[in-house]
Amino acid sequence: MEQQRFLLVIAFAFIAFMLWQEWQKDYGPKPTPPAVSETSQALPAAGDAPDDIPIAEDRADTAASGPAGPPSGTDVPVASPTPSGIRSAQRIKVETDTLRLEIDTLGGDLRRVELLSHPVSVDEPDTPFRLMDDSNELFYIAQSGFTGKRNPEAGVLYGAPNHNTVYKAEKTAYRIADGASSLQVNLFWTSPEGVKFTKTYTFERDTYLIKLTHAVENPTGKTWAGNLYQRFQRDQPEESQGLDMMPTYTGGVYFTPEEKYNKIDFGDMTDADLSLRNVTGGWIAMIQHYFLSALVPPADQPFNFFTSARPNNRFVIGMYSKEQRVAAGGSQSLVTEMFVGPKVQSDLKAVAPGLDLTVDYGILTFISKPLFWLLEWFYSLVGNWGWAIILLTVLIKAVFYKLSETSYRSMAKLKKLQPKMMAMRERYGGDRQKIGQAMMELYKKEKVNPLGGCLPILVQIPVFIALYWVLLESVELRQAPWILWYTDLSIRDPYFVLPLIMGATMFLQQKLNPPQADPLQQRIMMMLPVVFTVFFLFFPAGLVLYWVSNNVLSIAQQWYITRKVLQGS
Repeated sequence: MEQQRFLLVIAFAFIAFMLWQEWQKDYGPKPTPPAVSETSQALPAAGDAPDDIPIAEDRADTAASGPAGPPSGTDVPVASPTPSGIRSAQRIKVETDTLRLEIDTLGGDLRRVELLSHPVSVDEPDTPFRLMDDSNELFYIAQSGFTGKRNPEAGVLYGAPNHNTVYKAEKTAYRIADGASSLQVNLFWTSPEGVKFTKTYTFERDTYLIKLTHAVENPTGKTWAGNLYQRFQRDQPEESQGLDMMPTYTGGVYFTPEEKYNKIDFGDMTDADLSLRNVTGGWIAMIQHYFLSALVPPADQPFNFFTSARPNNRFVIGMYSKEQRVAAGGSQSLVTEMFVGPKVQSDLKAVAPGLDLTVDYGILTFISKPLFWLLEWFYSLVGNWGWAIILLTVLIKAVFYKLSETSYRSMAKLKKLQPKMMAMRERYGGDRQKIGQAMMELYKKEKVNPLGGCLPILVQIPVFIALYWVLLESVELRQAPWILWYTDLSIRDPYFVLPLIMGATMFLQQKLNPPQADPLQQRIMMMLPVVFTVFFLFFPAGLVLYWVSNNVLSIAQQWYITRKVLQGS
């Protein structure tokens, strides 16, 4: 039957879709960056831009900034290498209600970030997820500083701290006080010429947004000039092992008002350095499944975006400002924002335009976003993401009820015609032309459209794929419990109960459909529940819960409509 053939095509199309994602991850074509620098350096040539930012931590001096150490009289440890090979001086521990961090006085780098409200797993509720670190297991840090021109202008001071500079700290431990709305961590450095620099991290309660202020005070008799840069540097994570059928993106992204949301993965960074000039109202980020770190410059100031691939499997995405000047006797503060935390869409929208797109639903975002809104609304009613998924499934089935009714009516009528169709095949033997003509006459006489069930199914496919991405990408479902042993809907069912139920419901649906006349097609269709069950063994429980709920409702609809048609004829 044409209906069965169409269902077979759809089933294999879904499997092909999953395999295509795996192929694309390893062998797919890489997008060409919109602008590429002509050299291997991440920053433009001399004359109108800062010096190249040293990436590898293999030098103790600073670029065009004078001595790297603290001013005379300060007492800080000598920088020493960490297990990952990057140098370290003194660690400053910071804790807020949402974050636990470590800042290194070497460069004022953000070296460790733990998310207190997001445990590493449900089995370790007291161990927060570590988003950033400078260990061997995970190298992922945030750095910032200043650079100057390669060809210094006479009479202008360029001495400034960069990520090789050792700052002076007021304290080595900070904790947000009860009742306090914010917390500040100040780092200090003074150039040999006497220009004073203060690097301030400002943390606020109940947020993952960090304000980073670079204040320059110039008591000298000359103008100071420099370019502020900020960057993330991380290693490329190892490919996941085993049967991971749902790869998610890890790598760089950026947003500009003109080009909107773009990915630049580690392969792109290896092929060529990104160099975007004069971006106003944009941002850059490193993202991964459920979490991200983003740098957001002031919306009214132009910044340049860059990337670079470095030795030891490390990659950089960053931004730098136009040259900033502070006149003799003057001062200036440069303020940017950094978000390090979960990809909660409402929080991201409040930080910067387009930042919520890091919750990447792909080309079906226009469908996925309303679905997520509905899912979130159901959660607000029932307080459980599992039941919210079921309620959303019920709503989707209700919306498509008329289309499903058309499909099931067509299938029921075809099922009634099976004896007549079998008789035709016996009468005409292997003459396919006569069989086809006779069947068309039968369809016309009985007022049956053999493809009547195809369009309703086709319309629902984009909705299913969109919901697939919603359930896969939403951090809200991470470690979200449902019932019984389902304590985390974002991981597979530990006892494989839901996948087995899903396979059983698919098998039952096969029995309700008109049987295939071709024995080979019958065997293939009967194998599909087994194939899908194997696939779904490794799917997150939330996705399988949706599929099971959809199958159960489909069976109920099909049984009701088929029974109604058969009895009403």
